[in-house]
Amino acid sequence: MSTARLLLALADLAPAPRPTEQRLQRDLLGEQHAWGDIGTVYQGAELAKYDELHRDERLLRQGWGVVMGRIEIDGKQRRVRYPLISRPVRLRTDPHKDFRQMVIPAGDIEVHSALEGTKLGLALEAVFDPERRDESTREPDWLSKAAAAAGFDVVGVQDTPQADQDGLVVVPRAVVYVIPEASTSSFSTGLRDWATRTDLERTAFAAMYDPVEAESEYHTTPPRCPLPLSREQAAAVLQARTAPVTVVAGAPGCGKSHTLAAIALDAIANGQSVLIAAQSVHAADVLAELLDRHPGPLPVHFGDSERRDRFLTKLGSGTGKGRKRREVEQVRDAAVEAAEYAARVETEIANWLDLEARRGRLQDLPSFLLDDFPGLREADLDEADRLLARSLRDDGWWPRVRARLAAERLRLLAGADGSPTAIARALRAARDQRDAARLAAVGGLRLAPLWCSLETADTEAAEAIGRSLEVETDAAHRRDAAARRALASLATALRSGGRPQRRARLESIDTAALLRVAPLWIGTVADVEDVLPACAGMFDLLILDEASHINQLRAAPVLARARRAVVAGDPRQLRFVSFASAAKTEDVLGKHGLSDRLGQLDIGKVSAYDLACGAGPVVELTEHHRSVPHLIGFSAAKFYHGRVKPITTHPRNHEADVIAVHRVVAKSSKDGVVEAEVSRSLDLLGELVDSGAKGLAVISPFRAQAEAIEAGILKRFDLETIRRHGMRAGTVHAFQGSEADTVIVALGVAEGDAAGRRRFAAGPNLFNVMVTRAREHLHVVTAVGETDGLIGEFLRYADRPPRSPESGDAAGQWTAKLADALDGAEVPVRQAYPVGHWSVDLVLGEGEQAIGVIAEVHGDGAAAHVARQRALRRAGWRIEEAFPSAYDDDPSRAAIELLSVFGLT
Repeated sequence: MSTARLLLALADLAPAPRPTEQRLQRDLLGEQHAWGDIGTVYQGAELAKYDELHRDERLLRQGWGVVMGRIEIDGKQRRVRYPLISRPVRLRTDPHKDFRQMVIPAGDIEVHSALEGTKLGLALEAVFDPERRDESTREPDWLSKAAAAAGFDVVGVQDTPQADQDGLVVVPRAVVYVIPEASTSSFSTGLRDWATRTDLERTAFAAMYDPVEAESEYHTTPPRCPLPLSREQAAAVLQARTAPVTVVAGAPGCGKSHTLAAIALDAIANGQSVLIAAQSVHAADVLAELLDRHPGPLPVHFGDSERRDRFLTKLGSGTGKGRKRREVEQVRDAAVEAAEYAARVETEIANWLDLEARRGRLQDLPSFLLDDFPGLREADLDEADRLLARSLRDDGWWPRVRARLAAERLRLLAGADGSPTAIARALRAARDQRDAARLAAVGGLRLAPLWCSLETADTEAAEAIGRSLEVETDAAHRRDAAARRALASLATALRSGGRPQRRARLESIDTAALLRVAPLWIGTVADVEDVLPACAGMFDLLILDEASHINQLRAAPVLARARRAVVAGDPRQLRFVSFASAAKTEDVLGKHGLSDRLGQLDIGKVSAYDLACGAGPVVELTEHHRSVPHLIGFSAAKFYHGRVKPITTHPRNHEADVIAVHRVVAKSSKDGVVEAEVSRSLDLLGELVDSGAKGLAVISPFRAQAEAIEAGILKRFDLETIRRHGMRAGTVHAFQGSEADTVIVALGVAEGDAAGRRRFAAGPNLFNVMVTRAREHLHVVTAVGETDGLIGEFLRYADRPPRSPESGDAAGQWTAKLADALDGAEVPVRQAYPVGHWSVDLVLGEGEQAIGVIAEVHGDGAAAHVARQRALRRAGWRIEEAFPSAYDDDPSRAAIELLSVFGLT
């Protein structure tokens, strides 16, 4: 299908731009604002509190050149307060300036759209430039022209703000304010521009809408990245290497961000360029912080991010010649050697585990098997295996001749003649016997020293690989003259005040040269379209995070900029909000001859994630790493049908009742607020503060309720308390993608409320997000009594204390005997204890003192055994081993040694 038709259809489905009249009606300042200078705000303590409560959302702006007054629009008097220029900011208290709030820039300068790129727009931008500020503000009469060019009929410039005066004036003052909810942007023009392109057929955009049926090549070389990975995460990395579209699905806390970072680093290790785009600034920052914690290439933060300044500091001048070839080769060789050493240690462990597994077979092996072939007791068994394989060849006269010669040599080696089946059985018996003797010679299987070696080797390999990625992207052969010019131009572009200037500068950069030295880019979906050049297939790989929250209109220009895509999301969490008309969708698709594509192009229902699920393989992450088991148990069973397993399960927490329900009495909500819930939530927050708890969040499904709680926090707690205890507040929608140690949920539903209000709070996707934000404790404040439905199910779940996992079936006969030998000891013993997708053979003890005991080789073999050991160690388990070979198959001896760990023998 023509990509042009698809893009034109999407352009027609995009919402129309907001009319000038509607823009004029907007009052951006609202009630929460404070005037001041460019660098400080005089009475900004309340705004600073608000900034702390919403630090993941970045809702503070500083504006200048504020159009103010009252005018008549559509026969009604309306108040207008609209800054012609603004920028995201943070506030920090300055004790040296009467505790005024210092304004810290936190993102891009935004000029009124009608002024972007004009002389008046550039003059406005100069207001936020310390070197040009005085010149720009000395004679502010030009502001009237700027306001008129933006569509405002102003009568002049006025220094004193007067919001309710008749007519419009421009105030040359700085003001800090809380932005209202962002309005929907139109992507129509941009999509139409993309539709004129002829180079989109080999991009991720084409792959999403017209997936290729041919199977992609699947590489089994281990991922090359410094991050530790579970088996599911490693599978996602390998799949993403070649598939045009890969979908990474994951429940809350199952490591999607970790996996996406690993995919990005693995792609860069394979010489590719990567663009990471997320829906929110917070999600982009989470990925950036994850990458910052590990050595690797320096990511380019190109959009609205506080990290851009730090990136520029690290980048320096961008004109260095890079690292010499010899240094690069040494670092690369060190990484290869470290990885190979870790692999050798793992192979050694696997070999010993294989010996232990085969030792059990020897005990049941008839002794006469070797009596018929006495020569095999001392023979070279590898040579015997080769001769046996050669003796079975009959695919030609020469192989048959060689087969007869091999059979004769084998008979001499074995000391007797026999059938191939009998000799093969005897060979296995001989090998098992020798391996058993080898185990016996070392006193049985005791792998503790090798596990320590493997842990050290894994750490050193991760550091070496990360260092190699860092150095390789900074190699001199990548930094030729063109690349150095591109880096210098990048630094200049990122220092540009506004997005139009930045985009114009980036458009002129040699993209291929730039990506050789800066292959990893991070920003939001909006950043991509606003800042990056419209270059089809610019990146080898796009990683699209929060895709369930991204509609197709936003995703399309991002997908067009890459050749392959990894699309991550969770269809059971909050989705994007759409007001797309079903009738309009059908009409537009019919107009473009795409009626048969309604299943794809229904932009009101089909997110970027949904679209990707029809275009590529889905790798689901189901091992939960975030919270105490009790906190994920309900969602795991209700929304993920039991597939999600917490790797956090441990005797220290498996009976931890960490969900508290606080019931209040209220007949109904008033103006969208249940006052009794708000009051109890604030009291509970105060109790937590008094106890010294940190990492606190209060959320509600309803905006009015969340705002009432927020107002209570601002009134009750000072700025230092809010900062010290890490308080946050907001709606569930605003909190998606975030987490906190302790979360208070105010349900916002009373007994007498309309059924629609309860249905909203009990929406499965919203509810799933709401009850999975906490890491350690969840408090639910509710005015609902006994009830049915999802809310009732959860409240009943919360009221039941969790139980420890029941013992499962023993891993084998030896484990069962060992458990019997431990029965009656002063420590509890559990068999087949579930931890994530793994099972610990035995668990001894309670709480923090509990230890896991591995008594037999994993039933799926040595590779699974090693993977389990790594997973348990990363989850914080203390592991002891008690293999039968180490105790001459005497479970009593093993039990005595294990109990000595607790000082009980």
